[in-house]
Amino acid sequence: MQDDAHAKELLADVLDSGDLFRRSFGAPAGYGTQSLTKWDDLRAEMMHGNRWFLSKDIDYDRLRYLFSLLIEDPSELSEHWHRARIMSDETPYALGDMGAPPPRYAGHGRANPAGIPYLYLGSSPTTAVSEVRPHTGETASVAEFAVPELKAVDLRDPRERISPFGLEDDQVVQLLADIPFLERLGDELTRPVLPKSAPFEYVPSQHLCEFIKHCGYDGVIYRSSVSSGINIALFHPDTAQGTAVHQYAVQQVEVHVALAT
Repeated sequence: MQDDAHAKELLADVLDSGDLFRRSFGAPAGYGTQSLTKWDDLRAEMMHGNRWFLSKDIDYDRLRYLFSLLIEDPSELSEHWHRARIMSDETPYALGDMGAPPPRYAGHGRANPAGIPYLYLGSSPTTAVSEVRPHTGETASVAEFAVPELKAVDLRDPRERISPFGLEDDQVVQLLADIPFLERLGDELTRPVLPKSAPFEYVPSQHLCEFIKHCGYDGVIYRSSVSSGINIALFHPDTAQGTAVHQYAVQQVEVHVALAT
């Protein structure tokens, strides 16, 4: 393996320029701000202006293409995922009670509109329990689900997942501009939301997930905002098979604070 100095010398010979590799490359200044500004405007309109008939257009064709670059390799995903429910008494929940709620009881979620149940699963029991915001001393029933190979959009880290190789120069520049936009979409699913504002704060992420489902995907993967694990929202809950239920005692809940701005 060559050291950095020899690698740079070789690169300079290949590119016929000793200075080219020293430059920083990225989208031209301001190139990516339009998509972010447009998303902020759309987000505000969805929450507080028009919900179903937007005055601003969404480039669904571009979104469809970008999501196709973020498909998680099924072999990289665990087959075992978890869902938690806090027990109201000493009676554990049965396995049949650990799936997605019936449509008439499905409330607003990060990915699903009210009345349309999705199955939210965590990558570990700790992640699953953390997502239901427990109190110290409570007990949670945690079900394990076997999930078959899925075609899911992974919004955890678009910058790491998308490769520019094989694209034309102008396509690479546009893709560099789109990556901050995709990162913003991933943040929509991870961002903590207060329960009182959930019915409208979740609308933008619900809209995106509805479109991802419309594109034929099985679910969406996103970072957990309350643990180091990851979550998946399954659009078709019946694709997951519950295998077992275990009880976990919540021994400690940590709170981190910062000055409000």
